[in-house]
Amino acid sequence: MAAESGHSRGSAVDLTLYHLASGELAPMGGDHDLMDSISHHGAKGISPVEARSRQYLCTIMEACGFSSYDREWWHYTLKHEPYPDTYFDFPIT
Repeated sequence: MAAESGHSRGSAVDLTLYHLASGELAPMGGDHDLMDSISHHGAKGISPVEARSRQYLCTIMEACGFSSYDREWWHYTLKHEPYPDTYFDFPIT
């Protein structure tokens, strides 16, 4: 994670989908934190099921006030952050 990241203030999240009944992760076409073009929204080379899973996640997150990051299917940022210019740095105990 970067020294100054939206993650530190809770406005950026990395997430995926899973099947509630089985607890299995939904197929997303690559693991999170895979820094490769296959991780981009709209990437070629993933299956139709994986593309639908990504689109479903994106639809849910955008409806809840988040925006997607084009290069990471798992990364979303709150559109109207309460502290957009603050970076929190404190020990968690």
